[in-house]
Amino acid sequence: MAKIKPIEIAFVGLKPGLHEFTYDIKDSFFDEEIPRDFANCSANVKLLLDKKTNFFLLKFEIWGKADVSCDRCNNILTKDLWDEFKMVMKMVDNPDEMNEQEEDADVFYIAKSESHVEISDWLYEFVMLSIPMQNLCGNDVQGKTLCNTDVINRLNNMRIEPEEKQENSIWKGLEKFKDN
Repeated sequence: MAKIKPIEIAFVGLKPGLHEFTYDIKDSFFDEEIPRDFANCSANVKLLLDKKTNFFLLKFEIWGKADVSCDRCNNILTKDLWDEFKMVMKMVDNPDEMNEQEEDADVFYIAKSESHVEISDWLYEFVMLSIPMQNLCGNDVQGKTLCNTDVINRLNNMRIEPEEKQENSIWKGLEKFKDN
């Protein structure tokens, strides 16, 4: 995982019920050594922690903006971030064993003796997951693409037309068997 600043919640002093935490995530939160598909990230995270007797319900709400590259022409686009993630954190006697056996990624176990939970890895992961997978420039009102026309023209010029494809001599004699 990335080298990120640890963010902890001291839950031992919290009363049962709903608690709200907010975090502003900027580019400095992410490890500069790991390549990423975005820049100028400005994400806001609202964490709603519902403390129960032996477990916690966590809801991460993420919104903000990040600059990404168009998948077609490499123009820089500013995209909105928005997503929600829910988790259940249970307090048990043997958390390491339970975490290894758990198949649901939305369930996490901590020791009953713990007083803090570190959430920076979850913040990192959830902000990364809130960035759109597909990024395109879009179209104007006439339906014409807003992509960089020079790049699109170069890509079209590099396209091999079907008649320009070289015929593979391995298959050359097989056409005569097609109708039989």
